[in-house]
Amino acid sequence: MTKQAGNKNTIYSVSNSIKRFKRDINQWSITTLTIVFIIAIPILTIFFKLFSGPGETWDHIVKNLLPKYLTNTSLLIIGCTTLVLLMGVSAAWIVSRYEFPYRKQLEWLLILPLAIPSYITAYSYAGVFDYGGTLELLFRTVGTTLPKIDIMNVSGLILILSLSLYPYVYVSARTVFLTQANNLIEASKLLGVGEFKTFFKLILPLARPAIIGGLILVLMEVLNDYGAAKYYGVSTFTTGIFRAWFALEEPETAVYLSAILVTIIFGLIMIEKWQRRKIGYHNDIKNNVILKRKNTTKKKRWLLFFLASIPAVLGFIIPVLQLLYWASLTFTTVFSWDFMSISLQSLSIALLAAVLTVGFALGLIYMSKWNKLKLIKNLTKISILGYAIPGAVIAVGVMIPTLIIDKWLNRMIAAAFDHNIGLVINGTIIGLTYAYMVRFLAVGYNPIEANALKIGDRLAESSRILGKSNIKTFFKINFPLIQKGVISGLLLVFVDVMKELPLTLILKPYDVSTLAVKAYEYASDELIAEAALPSLLIIITGILPVIFLNKLITK
Repeated sequence: MTKQAGNKNTIYSVSNSIKRFKRDINQWSITTLTIVFIIAIPILTIFFKLFSGPGETWDHIVKNLLPKYLTNTSLLIIGCTTLVLLMGVSAAWIVSRYEFPYRKQLEWLLILPLAIPSYITAYSYAGVFDYGGTLELLFRTVGTTLPKIDIMNVSGLILILSLSLYPYVYVSARTVFLTQANNLIEASKLLGVGEFKTFFKLILPLARPAIIGGLILVLMEVLNDYGAAKYYGVSTFTTGIFRAWFALEEPETAVYLSAILVTIIFGLIMIEKWQRRKIGYHNDIKNNVILKRKNTTKKKRWLLFFLASIPAVLGFIIPVLQLLYWASLTFTTVFSWDFMSISLQSLSIALLAAVLTVGFALGLIYMSKWNKLKLIKNLTKISILGYAIPGAVIAVGVMIPTLIIDKWLNRMIAAAFDHNIGLVINGTIIGLTYAYMVRFLAVGYNPIEANALKIGDRLAESSRILGKSNIKTFFKINFPLIQKGVISGLLLVFVDVMKELPLTLILKPYDVSTLAVKAYEYASDELIAEAALPSLLIIITGILPVIFLNKLITK
């Protein structure tokens, strides 16, 4: 009897669960699941293609090339981690804690290297240290010679990537220092503890989650880099994926290399989470006071200015000056109607991708709120994993299924109308824009979600109680309140698309180009000075969001 009762209860429980699922599933649930599936297709493609086996050259790659990929990638991770933490954390603490000349100008100047793609910084420094380059010419003017400095190697690539990417750590650390450090310093003073010990024992450990969060973004960008690594002749997983796909013509091998790269990235994320699983980080936000800056002697002020300005000078001022010098020499050669056409194409593609990406992000955030299934709310997080995957991997994951879809469409149209329509998705703006959405959805999603969480759901619920639909409530109440997040998302996605190189190189249509691709083509053809003008335009478009980001941090 007890067993029968238990079986009846189980059946009853399952029946109720099915009824609740049917009751809670609605148009928003279905639409959300559809979007998540569409965005996840490239990731799923990489996973399922692994079961097809590698290409014929896989054994050769494992024996001869894979050790080099692993060694160089490990060196890049270790070297960039060390330099980025040193530059980012020290600069953030100096500008947050101390008063010195030109501090306000330096605050935003330290973020500006984010506006320069790493491959453009690499081109600039190649010109600075090249034979007959800028540095050698400067030394000749003062009557001396400079020993040959070769930066076209792994060590040089580590320096270039660190100078380009340290602002991720700088921004994260500075935000924490400004809002939390004052409480800890005041408490330490009461206990008779010095500021130096307070920084390393209390402030730095409490800032660790934010700093590591910025560092993870840095390492993702390091592993995504193609332009700088290719130009400096350093073999990495990303250059290996390009070689397998284009030189060896083996998509299967490219997929296997992509899977290893994705495993490394998620391994780094999991290691970081495992390390801090039992450590609590808490500071009472209600009692937070903006960090009071400390005055020092005149000599120390200028010393602090010098130390804090080193990353900004090396990461932004020197590359920009080099590009301006080159642009002055090659402007009449490079600037033409074709160049203007490429600029408009680049801006149009970036704007289209930004609008669509933010639109999909808004849909995911709010449609997941309009259904009652917690499972769907959790599934939406899968769709923002694309930012953790390098552009080359996303491109491989997009190209394979879109080719299959295009072939199927051509067969259907040919059978029905006896007409060949050609490629519809693959190798077109549709496929390229779709890849950008997969790659940068998280960039548009996160600032919008942060703003949505701040305003809460009470106003929207009140509107629905008054009989207003979800769509009307969104446009009348939610959207006006989250406009800052939407603008932030649009700007950040726009800039990332303008800078993106590996994904664009693989998926761009034959008759379409972008400023990033044009700069890369000039540099690859050893016309490095000609790469200056398209590079400067990319930087100009990137500076505005960076300044906007600095204002948000200051507020």
